[in-house]
This record gives sequence, C-alpha cells and structure tokens, in this order.
Amino acid sequence: MMQYIAIAPDSRALNIEHCPIPEIAADDVLIKVSAFGVNRADTLQRAGKYPPPPGESDILGLEVAGQIAACGAQVSDWQTGQRVMALVPGGGYAQYCRVKACHVLPIPDGLTDDAAAGLMEVFLTAWQSLMWLGELRQGQQVLIHAGASGVGLAAIQLAKRAGARVAVTASSDAKLAVCRDAGADLLINYNTDDFVEILQADDWQGVNCIVDVVGGDYLTRNMRCLRQDGCIVQLAMLGGRFAQSFDMGLLLQRRIRIQGSTLRSRDDDYKARLIADFGQCLDDFRDGRLTVSLEGVVAPACVDNVHQRMLNNQTQGKWVASWEA
Repeated sequence: MMQYIAIAPDSRALNIEHCPIPEIAADDVLIKVSAFGVNRADTLQRAGKYPPPPGESDILGLEVAGQIAACGAQVSDWQTGQRVMALVPGGGYAQYCRVKACHVLPIPDGLTDDAAAGLMEVFLTAWQSLMWLGELRQGQQVLIHAGASGVGLAAIQLAKRAGARVAVTASSDAKLAVCRDAGADLLINYNTDDFVEILQADDWQGVNCIVDVVGGDYLTRNMRCLRQDGCIVQLAMLGGRFAQSFDMGLLLQRRIRIQGSTLRSRDDDYKARLIADFGQCLDDFRDGRLTVSLEGVVAPACVDNVHQRMLNNQTQGKWVASWEA
C-alpha cells in the first residue's frame, strides 16, 4: 500500500489516504516518489474541469522525481535505484507512480530531488512552445506573458539559451524582479503599462513569438505586437475563452499563426520524442546555465495551501511537495 492525496467527492477537499501501489506494464517503470510538482492544471482537475486522459490515473500530479523501484519486462535502459524525473499523465501526488520508461530522464548531477520534481512539466511545456511550435531562432524576439509563473521562468531561460531577446509581463514589480533574475530583457507591469505600446516602439518593433496563458481580449492585443509571420502559442485561457473584436485583417496582413497547445493529452510517442529532444538541455542544469525556479517546498498535507496561492495569483516560480518534508 502507499499514501496518496485524494480529492473528497463532495467538498473537493484534499486528504491523504491509502491505496495499492500501481502495477506496471512491460514498458513501464515504477518510481518511488520523493517529491512531486504542483501545477495550476492540478487545481483545474481538482475542480472537475480537467480530467485525466482515458485509462490514466485519476490521482492528481503531472511530474515526479525519485528512484526507480521496478522495471517492466521490456525495459532495458533503466535500472532500479536510479535517480530519475518523469512527466506523467496523472498519479504524481502519491508515494509511487507508474510511468512509461520513455517518459523518464535522469536527474542531472547536482540537482536535488525537490528541484527535479519541478522541472519536467514547465520546461517541457516551454520547450514545446518555443522550439517546436514557435520555431524560435537566434536573434529573434519573444514576449512571454505571466513571466513569473513556472512555465514563464522556464521559457525565459530557454529563449535566452536560444539567443533570443525576451520581454515579459507580470502583475507586480516583485514578480518582474524574479523575471529579471531569470534573464528577461524587458520587464512590463501590465497593471501600469501597455505592453502593446511598449513593444511597438522603435527599440523593439514587435516580436516574432508570443507565449500566452491569458487569452480573451489579449488575442488582438498580442497580434498587434507581432512582426510579419509571427506566432502566438496559446497555452491557457485565464482571461476567457472568447476574444472580442478579433482583427481578421491583421491576421492576414501579417500572416500570423495562432497555435493552441496542450501537453498532457498528447500521445505517448509525441511525449517521448519531446522528452528525448529536451534531453539535450540536461548538461545546462548540471552547469547551472538552466535552473528550476523553486519558490517553496511543502509537505503533502500542505498542498491545499499551494493550490490557494495559485488560484489567487500569488506564486512566483515552482512549488513542489516532498514526502520527506
């Protein structure tokens, strides 16, 4: 048996309960979880708005770190006892987690399990957004909304790694300071400044790619910031699912591409290819050129507090929960 965090059916409260350790298939590994990442998507699933893919665990949690406890019969690349981190479609809020062996990466030397637990979801989302979908290249310019979020801080670092110039928006000067420390070149407080006006000025003259989690009325404003053949990668719709006064003429004139993106619902092969491609960055974590922007580590019993901070837009970086905390 193992401990896991359960969602009460009526109150949606979080409680630590017990259930059997997952059984693994031939191409799976079983991870003894030392720490797991806490993500905004978990709050949506908890509210009943983001169910796991069919056939996957309905336990919360999209990323874990720990040691391999068992390997399936067809797994030859991993051995028990290895320190690993993994992207999972569900089941992360538990002491043991089943995952496809091809969705696992080794924890880079020098990285703690706590840091590794907050790496996979945000960095893979950012890598997919910038490198695969946004096709970001050296010398280009990118705008990252919610720059102080976990994905935002990962995206800042990956964009700078690619040789791009980075602008970010955030809701406070304190959050912008975190973005500056991550490498952002232009800091915009969206409560006091108009990001469209700033990015249209001579110093920038627009951006090539925008990573957005707001949606709603940001869509047309984002389009006004784009250069010719620019791309918007839409990850969420915190500002609403409908856009008013959508400018079709601007879309055509600048040949703008609007790309919606998810990661959890992608098939196993896509995730395996994405994880393998991102694996080229592991040396950067060993050398400190890339870092996990941990804001805090809590015990599993305190995850509800982190959920509330996320819902109140009070986070600056990644939160993880450790079974050893």
